[in-house]
Amino acid sequence: MSIKSVNQRPITRPNSFIFTLYGDVVARHVADGALGIASLVRLMASFGLSEAAVRQAVSRMSRQGWLQAHKVGNRAFYRVTERGKRRIDELSPRIYGPVVEWDGRWRMLTYAVAEKQREGRDRLRKELAVLGWAPLSASTWLSPRDALAEVEAAARAAGVHENIDLFVATHSGPGSDRELLHACWDLDEIANAYRDFIHLYESRLADERERQALTPEQAFVERLWLVHDYRKFTYIDPGLPSTLLPAHWPGTTAAALFREYYATVEAKSMRFFRHVAGQAAPA
Repeated sequence: MSIKSVNQRPITRPNSFIFTLYGDVVARHVADGALGIASLVRLMASFGLSEAAVRQAVSRMSRQGWLQAHKVGNRAFYRVTERGKRRIDELSPRIYGPVVEWDGRWRMLTYAVAEKQREGRDRLRKELAVLGWAPLSASTWLSPRDALAEVEAAARAAGVHENIDLFVATHSGPGSDRELLHACWDLDEIANAYRDFIHLYESRLADERERQALTPEQAFVERLWLVHDYRKFTYIDPGLPSTLLPAHWPGTTAAALFREYYATVEAKSMRFFRHVAGQAAPA
């Protein structure tokens, strides 16, 4: 598969892709977490997004509470809001590690939300899915991760904090923990998604390792697509316990591939980013 075939994939959700940029690069490598709109437009041009599309996405993200603007002279800058920072902090450990071994306990959330609060209930469900939780029943959600603070904050933001109960529990049967895992998560679907990721990036890593042919701009594009594609697993795999997963689980291979390819393109990609963001001379 050629570099071109991936780098020129259309970005169908600019908001989400721009958030990947902020979470992976801006929030971690820019001191005040702010990026000028001109720099953002130039960076997104590398992915085929027009200036109008970028400005529209940024405006939408600001209205939704993910980005906030400030001006320096006549220049506009955007940084993530506190809500955006919380989301980045929630997702980052699940993308970059380290892997935390399961402690054998399940985290549970139950809710009883009246129909008149349906909007808040629906928002809570969406947030639970983003955080990798899965429904055990209509109003009971489950996670193997120690993430009660995250879902409590999500419930508070959705306006249904008083309608939930949180538990830390062990599963006492009659089935096994492994059966519970299979009941809540579609392991075949998750495994196939990991295999697709491996198929997409395995040869690309081997090629760059051997030839080191990517330019800084190409490395930046590779890095952002890599993170964006891998970030999707945070929605379907909350860090499923390795002790309960099938042998030769492809998620282990995908995680190692992600980290190696990320390390391979990181230095080049940062040269391009710093140049565009005005932090360094051209590479």
